[in-house]
Amino acid sequence: MGAVSRVLGRLELASARRHVRPVGPPPSPDLPVGHHVLPQIDHIVVLMMENHSFDQHLGTLGRGDGLPVDETGAPSSTNPAGDGRLVRAHRLASTTQQEGVPVQTWEAVHHQWADGRLDGFVRAAEGLRPGADPDVAMGHWTDEDLPFYAGLARTFPLADRWFASCLGPTFPNRRFLIAGTAHGLVDDKLAHTIDRPPAGTLFDLLEASGIAWANFHPVPHHLHLARRALGTSGLRAGRAGHRALNGARQRVRRTETTAKSLLQFTADTYPLGLLRYARHVRSIDHFLQAAEAGTLPAVSIVDPHFEECSEENPQDVREGEAFAGRIVDAVLHGAGWPRTVLVWFYDEHGGYYDHVPPPEAVEPDDVPPRGGGPWRFDRLGFRVPAVVVSPFARPSHVSSVVRDHTAVLRLIQRTWNLPALTRRDEAADDLLDCLDLDGPPAFLVPPDLPAPALSREGEDGG
Repeated sequence: MGAVSRVLGRLELASARRHVRPVGPPPSPDLPVGHHVLPQIDHIVVLMMENHSFDQHLGTLGRGDGLPVDETGAPSSTNPAGDGRLVRAHRLASTTQQEGVPVQTWEAVHHQWADGRLDGFVRAAEGLRPGADPDVAMGHWTDEDLPFYAGLARTFPLADRWFASCLGPTFPNRRFLIAGTAHGLVDDKLAHTIDRPPAGTLFDLLEASGIAWANFHPVPHHLHLARRALGTSGLRAGRAGHRALNGARQRVRRTETTAKSLLQFTADTYPLGLLRYARHVRSIDHFLQAAEAGTLPAVSIVDPHFEECSEENPQDVREGEAFAGRIVDAVLHGAGWPRTVLVWFYDEHGGYYDHVPPPEAVEPDDVPPRGGGPWRFDRLGFRVPAVVVSPFARPSHVSSVVRDHTAVLRLIQRTWNLPALTRRDEAADDLLDCLDLDGPPAFLVPPDLPAPALSREGEDGG
């Protein structure tokens, strides 16, 4: 097995080096690419959840720029409905969401943005599903509903100007995380993901420099591996060949509405391939074991089960909080904690209201949105919850630096002196304002955090 692994590793290295085409020099041009510039950080853990805005999860936290309030302290933001009535921001009665409402398609999100007026949230939710209540788009939860998240955001640095990377849905935003560009993608359709960004991906950068990475997810994947080998399953099975590609596209035409449910892990929003899948995709049980032993790779992307605990509607968001709590707790109390940075954040806002207008952004490249109307990738999406968790975290810090998901990409590049892949991540913030890497770690002894609202004891790690 050792000889086979070495051969596969050489093949992977050659492929990675062939695909990396950076846009500029590494952050420290006087040092070699791949040099460990920040030796205080050995492990970066990326935990991206699904579909909630800053105001929707943390707007009543009392920390950072939350929901505006009136003279009584009640949230005062409103949005007009189609009949002219004003829907006020309000606490939702249940943590279980409505199915399909609100929505975060490319078109709906731009209508919610409404050229900066931010008055299209309720109207974008109207008519989506018979009997559904569009007013939920203005709903939020409190620290009583999500106590672990509230405790996390009150303890570690909270980023209150972290925006999604574009005014669009899951796949484009997760693509920005791993490649600095959506490469024209504006939807979550399976048939539109058979491509590769010209400069390569984060994984190409890591592999070309011999830096270990893994994508952990909770779906049992031994069957997915076998099916990939046969070219018959999964989100990207058609990449194995032209014939399989055509078959996948035909299947998608029949099941396009459920295409997103086929997403199993973030790395596969660009073609991952059988070799990388076998070498780098692991279960949540593997993550928990490695965290405990201090043997996590340099970069870990941790995904929830997208149909059960990602927090996308109609899920109970407490299930997602319980999953995230399990991951954070494993990192906090693992042997590698003294040299770890974990970033908890969301891919996009899910159609839920946020009161801060998305700012303009650096266009990542010259690839326009494919079928995306008059808009471009020149504006960030809505704010999302984000917290930086590390022993080096600055206590009581609220970071109001404007950033998007490429900040994580830039932190990785800064730590190991890797070049940028696009103009967006080249210009991105690197999150270092949230860390004090010079003084004694403030959280070397892990803090006590509130327990999640639900327990997921006995969850199948896959």
